[in-house]
Amino acid sequence: MLFDLALICLEIKQDVQSKVSDVVLGKEKPLEESNPEYEKLKHYVFELENHLTEAQKHAYRLLKRHRELGQSLSGFGKAAKLLGACEGQALGKAFDELGAKSETLSIKLQKEAHQLLMNFEEPVKDYVRAVQSIKVTIGERANAFRHQCELAETMKLKEINLDKLMLTRSDRVGEAEQEYKELKAESEEVTRRFETIVRRMNEEIVRFQEQKTQDMRIAFHEFAKGQARLAKSIADAWRSLLPKLEACSDTS
Repeated sequence: MLFDLALICLEIKQDVQSKVSDVVLGKEKPLEESNPEYEKLKHYVFELENHLTEAQKHAYRLLKRHRELGQSLSGFGKAAKLLGACEGQALGKAFDELGAKSETLSIKLQKEAHQLLMNFEEPVKDYVRAVQSIKVTIGERANAFRHQCELAETMKLKEINLDKLMLTRSDRVGEAEQEYKELKAESEEVTRRFETIVRRMNEEIVRFQEQKTQDMRIAFHEFAKGQARLAKSIADAWRSLLPKLEACSDTS
C-alpha cells in the first residue's frame, strides 16, 4: 500500500513538473480560460483595436492631405495674383480673383484640417487607448488564471505528500501541514485577485461601451458634416468664379 501511494505521488509530481517544463519551453500552450463569452469578448477587443488603428491611420492621412492641399492652394493663389498683375485689365482681374478664391479655400482647408484633428483623430486616439487599457486587463486576467491553476496543481501534490507523511514520517507532518496552510492561503488570495480582475474588466467594458461608443458616434457624425461642409464650400467657391472666367474668355 505504501509503495502504491509513493508511486502515485511520484507520478503526480512528475506530471506537474512536466507541465511546468513544457510551458517554459513552449511545448505546451499556457493554461487559458475555456469560457465562450470571454473568448468572444477577447476577439471583439482585439479586432476593434485593429480596425480603430486603421481608421486612425487613414484619418491622419486625410488630415495631412487637407493641410498639403491648403498649402498648395495658398501657393497657387499667390502665383495667380502675381500673374494677374502682369496681364491686362480683364484677364488680370480674372487671375486676381482666381488667386483670391484659391487663398480663401486654402484657409478653409486648413481650418477643416484642424477640426478633423480635434473632432475625429483625437477621439479615435482616445478610443484606441481605452481598448489598449482593456487589453492590459485581459493580460492580467490571463496571468492570474494561470497562477490559480498552477497553485491548484501544487496543492494536489502537497495533499498527497501530506497523506504519505502521515503514514511514513509522522515527525514531519507538522511542517508539511504548515506549508499546505500557507499554500492554501496564497491560493485563496490569488483567487480573490482573479475575481477582482474579472469584476474590474466587466466594469471597464460597460463604461467603455457606454461612454466611448457614444463619443465615437458623435466623432463620425462631426467628421461627415465637416467633409460635406468643405465639399460644398469648395464647389460654391469655384462655381461663383466660373461666370467671371467665362466672361473674360468671351471678351478675348
